[in-house]
Amino acid sequence: MIDQVTLLTYLAVLLGFVLIPGPAVLLTVARASASGIRAGLATGLGIALGDIAHTAFAVIGLSAVIQTSALAFAMVKYAGAAYLVWLGIRAILDHRPLSIGTGGPPLSAGRAFRQATLAEILNPKSALFFLAFLPQFVRPENGPVALQLTILGLLFVAMGLLSTVLFAFAAGQVGGFLRRNPVVARWQGRVTGAIFCGLGVRLALQER
Repeated sequence: MIDQVTLLTYLAVLLGFVLIPGPAVLLTVARASASGIRAGLATGLGIALGDIAHTAFAVIGLSAVIQTSALAFAMVKYAGAAYLVWLGIRAILDHRPLSIGTGGPPLSAGRAFRQATLAEILNPKSALFFLAFLPQFVRPENGPVALQLTILGLLFVAMGLLSTVLFAFAAGQVGGFLRRNPVVARWQGRVTGAIFCGLGVRLALQER
């Protein structure tokens, strides 16, 4: 089992991460502000599921393959970048009116969840983060390494999910107000799409 000092140190570092909004928060905010709190929460859950997958990949060694193989890294990186840009272009080109007060959100929670899960799984930066970050807090004398990695990864997922949930609620409330303004409604999809495209370009340009 992980010793108390290591665990507290790890949690303190995680707190620093969640207090600094990153791509996961930007994705969640974009979805919540454009499609409502439910879509934002679903996006946060999708990202959490993707991070659970990365934890499993780190445990079984798949992340090591991505780190050591330039081809594997490039394939995953460009697939993830293309997917984010595709989502962004769809949001920019979608001219359907927003359904405020007359039905469900523009993007269903199910679709938001699936898209966020796939986008996070296809992000090699997340895979490499788990591979490089988690082992720093593993101590062989504390028991099975695989179990320690699993615990550390799940704690990261839990704190990340808490962060995205809070941002989703805040963005959903603000977005609900803004979407009642017809001028904002016309531009909201374009802004959301631009965020997704920007994240995709950022992912494509990042180095190993």
